[in-house]
Formats: sequence, structure tokens, C-alpha cells
Amino acid sequence: MGGKTVRICCTINSIQKTIDIPAQITALQLLRDILKLKGTKEGCGIGECGACTIQVDGKAVNSCLMLAAQLDGRSVVTIEGVGDTEKLHPLQESFLKNHAVQCGFCTPGLIMSAKALLDEDPSPSRAQISKAVAGNLCRCTGYQQILSSIQDAIQGDHGEKHND
Repeated sequence: MGGKTVRICCTINSIQKTIDIPAQITALQLLRDILKLKGTKEGCGIGECGACTIQVDGKAVNSCLMLAAQLDGRSVVTIEGVGDTEKLHPLQESFLKNHAVQCGFCTPGLIMSAKALLDEDPSPSRAQISKAVAGNLCRCTGYQQILSSIQDAIQGDHGEKHND
């Protein structure tokens, strides 16, 4: 990765970082290859699958489409910054209890997209939830369990089934 380097200062999962990075790398490469935050997945590399979704200044972003240099001065949250091993985030709890996780590859991106929505609107409609995760592909589970899991997290149910 020779060539020009740039220094960025950003907050990643509540930790201030100052990093010298190759100018041409993506945010996804920074997270996975340099910072070793492997929870953010690389699926398609062209912004189609949502597996690499992170939050940048509270908004859901495909990290494969963003240059790492664009993170300078910004706040980033990855799946590693959501919940912890002692206490899962309500979305994580709900996904587990509703069996919305099978292979798990898409789950970090789905959680990040849903979290960005809920951070902005704590009571979205099912249509808003569907729209928020429309950019996230899941080939295993199907979307009913995912949408129900997000609704359950909102309602604090973490396991109650929905028929709508």
C-alpha cells in the first residue's frame, strides 16, 4: 500500500484515534486491516449488500464506499461499539431471541442500520424499519424475523412474535 499517507483524527467506538494511513484506503480497510475490527464485514465491496455498514456521525454508511480519510474529525461506531459481552444491545438481544441470525454474516450490518434508525427515531413504523434495512442483504434468514426483531427491540419485548 505504498504512496501518499494522511493523518486522521477521529473517534472510533468512543476512543479517540490519531492514525497515519495510506490515502487511498477505504474506511472498511482501515477498520478491518489496520485496526483489526473484524465485526464489520466485507461482502460485495460496491455498496450493494450492507454487510460493511457502520455509523458515521450517527448515520448508517457503507464503509466500503467511503475513503478512510473522510473519517477525519468524525465519530464512528462499529458493531464492536454496540453492546458488549456482559450486556448485549437490545437489538442484539432481540435478534438472538427471534432467531433472526443464521450464518451471521449480514447481522452486524443489519444491527448498525437498525441502530442508526432508532438513534434518529426511537419509534419508527414497520415501513420505516423496512426502508432503513433495505440496503442490507440477508440470504439465510428472510426478512420477517429481522423486522420483527427490530420491532421487539423498540417495544422492549426481545422475543414476542409479531403477526403484521
